[in-house]
Amino acid sequence: MQTIDLGPAAATTARVVAGIRDEHLSTPTPCAGTPVAGILVHLAGLAYAFRMAAERTPVDGTASADPTHLPTDWREYIPAQLDALATAWRDPAAHEGMTAAGGVEMPGEVAAVVALDEVVVHGWDLAVATGQPYDVDPAAADACRAFAESFGDDRPSGLYGPVVPVPADAPALDRLLGATGRDPRWRPA
Repeated sequence: MQTIDLGPAAATTARVVAGIRDEHLSTPTPCAGTPVAGILVHLAGLAYAFRMAAERTPVDGTASADPTHLPTDWREYIPAQLDALATAWRDPAAHEGMTAAGGVEMPGEVAAVVALDEVVVHGWDLAVATGQPYDVDPAAADACRAFAESFGDDRPSGLYGPVVPVPADAPALDRLLGATGRDPRWRPA
């Protein structure tokens, strides 16, 4: 079984977090109704939850996106959580057997892809909302897209928006974004 290294995506997203200024916190994101601060809260929670899933000490509940829950030390806290997430998933044992995140049981190897998908997609959400460059390894984008497409037309409610058509020859990240219901051309108003 091949393990997924979340390190590059976590580092890229941590760089984006470092580039977010206070005036960005209320900026809209591609997630309708969720400002940058809400995505940051969600990112912090999911990084922690999926780290605990890798360590086999799952936590109850789902990652909030309530912007009022943004910790005051978010600039340090979120990158530290992303780094801890990547470190936890470097252990090959994290990819074996069953685990749980957000109250959902799943095989470890699936949880790793879900964690990667969350980091990559929400990293892009934050980057595009705050006018920052964003690049992801095409292999990581393809792994996330395969996960997103695995649901077919029977997508779990609230997981992704409706598929946005993207040309088959578009970059891997654009195809992933379309599969998750995001328009790769989205920009804040």
